[in-house]
Amino acid sequence: MAEQPDLENKGTDPAAWSEAMAKIAEQSQRLVSDFLSRNADDIGAQADPLNIGRAFLEMTSRLMADPQKLVEAQISLWQDYMNLWQNTARRMMGGEAEPVIKPAADDRRFKDAAWQDNQVFDYIKQSYLLTARWLQSTVHNVEGLDRRTAQKVDFYTRQFVDAMAPNNFAMTNPEVLRATAESGGENLVKGLQNLLEDLERGKGKLAIRMTDLEAFEIGRNIAVTPGKVVFQNGLMQLLQYEPVTEKVAKRPLLVIPPWINKYYILDLKPANSLIKWLVEQGHTVFVISWVNPDEKLAAKSFEDYMNEGPLAAIDAMEAITGESSANVIGYCLGGTLLACTLAYLTASKKQDRIASATFMTTMVDFAEAGELAVFVDEEQLASLEARMSQQGYLEGTAMANTFNMLRANDLIWSFVINNYLLGKEPFPFDLLYWNSDATRMPAAMHSFYLRNMYQENRLSKPGGLTLKGVPIDLTKIKTPAFILSTKEDHIAPWKSTYAATQLYRGPVKFVLASSGHIAGVVNPPAANKYNHWVNEAKTLPKKPDDWLAGAEIRPASWWPEWQKWVTTHSGGTVPARKPGNNKMKPIEDAPGSYVRVRS
Repeated sequence: MAEQPDLENKGTDPAAWSEAMAKIAEQSQRLVSDFLSRNADDIGAQADPLNIGRAFLEMTSRLMADPQKLVEAQISLWQDYMNLWQNTARRMMGGEAEPVIKPAADDRRFKDAAWQDNQVFDYIKQSYLLTARWLQSTVHNVEGLDRRTAQKVDFYTRQFVDAMAPNNFAMTNPEVLRATAESGGENLVKGLQNLLEDLERGKGKLAIRMTDLEAFEIGRNIAVTPGKVVFQNGLMQLLQYEPVTEKVAKRPLLVIPPWINKYYILDLKPANSLIKWLVEQGHTVFVISWVNPDEKLAAKSFEDYMNEGPLAAIDAMEAITGESSANVIGYCLGGTLLACTLAYLTASKKQDRIASATFMTTMVDFAEAGELAVFVDEEQLASLEARMSQQGYLEGTAMANTFNMLRANDLIWSFVINNYLLGKEPFPFDLLYWNSDATRMPAAMHSFYLRNMYQENRLSKPGGLTLKGVPIDLTKIKTPAFILSTKEDHIAPWKSTYAATQLYRGPVKFVLASSGHIAGVVNPPAANKYNHWVNEAKTLPKKPDDWLAGAEIRPASWWPEWQKWVTTHSGGTVPARKPGNNKMKPIEDAPGSYVRVRS
């Protein structure tokens, strides 16, 4: 890290400003030179890897083919502007006027009082909201586009609209203007310094700091539930946790997290740790901690992840506990892998290896995959595969940036304002530390996953996939299943995850939790936050809306609901088990070494 100018107590001293800006200019020039030298071969090689241009060209041609609709939209916008001008003039003359448009209730961009109290900023805000609504509705209502093109146009239009919000610019953000006046511009200089640090840390690519990266350490203040690594292979370490109860469920419990991120989202600070809570409920808890792969694992396949992940883990658990079957939880992509594993075991006449299956925010039918489907057309996949073939993996930042775009205002632009315009340091937050701890994807596995699941939706079709020489058919699964979805999930939309209820043939319990992909899952009962919905109908409706219409809302966390359900599949109790045994001796303390490898 280059030496940074000391901005403390310099105020508006011209000499101090000159010195600070000179150092920043020198650092900026070096960063640009380094970036150009590293990326000279790539610049211009592919101008549109996301295939956005073709989508917007098609949208524009369709839009211009119906000029009357475009004129009507423009007239409507003009009328809204006229109302806004009149209302603003009335307010400036001391009168009262209802706003022409208001931000959505959950829109936190305009929470500063000046956006309401100051007529100028109120006008800027409403003008932006009117234009944003007009632009998004105009492109959304273009007729004749295929579904995927329309989805891509909508998504990137929203990205543009979010980027152009007035709070993202210093001169139209009242909080930034106030901070600039109070500090003599020190916030902007410090913000530029933060920007350069992030560019340097990202080696020329902007790596926005979402939290204080020095505030957390794996094994010290996050991922601290006591346990041991009891087994490992090239793809994973298997963690077994120390019991805290005298008796435990006879059947052990295996948790399969996604390998898109690290497992400790389920073991952040102790108060929020699902793993700690599971141990306290009397489960012998095993968790897979996936390796952060490099180029040496480029050829690892989805089949390898099944074979060396859950199948290997269940064998190791039997060697330790003596139990041939386990209760298994799969989270997100880990749940997709669990479904494949169940189908494989069913076809291999080994279905009893898994006594019950819990799927948390898991898609197995990708027909309606949500906004992530924007990234899986043929042109983008070909570009992605070409990049992965050079490295052997997909870099962790690529996946992280994709997920951040789904909630750009919260996960991109709020930090641009805080770090670069206000010149503040990001707040220490364990969840955002985890979010910044990205993992890589092996080239072979990731290409298989995107093409077969997202692009071709083969998993939902009987025999559509073959793993270890066995056709995968989800409709043959009779294992009792608990399916947990979250209502505001941007990654695994709940109505898409509900489709699994119509595929599995065993008893299925579906529960819908409030909030999103992370907060809806990691919701300890003690927090007394969020609600969940349960429908006790013996036969689940085909349509998710019908399920919700007949569901009962219940307060707070879904965890106790799950514990009540899984207890019926636990096989009674036995004395508590310590990690490992004479045959499977512990290798090292949890959280192990695999989770510490950073991209």
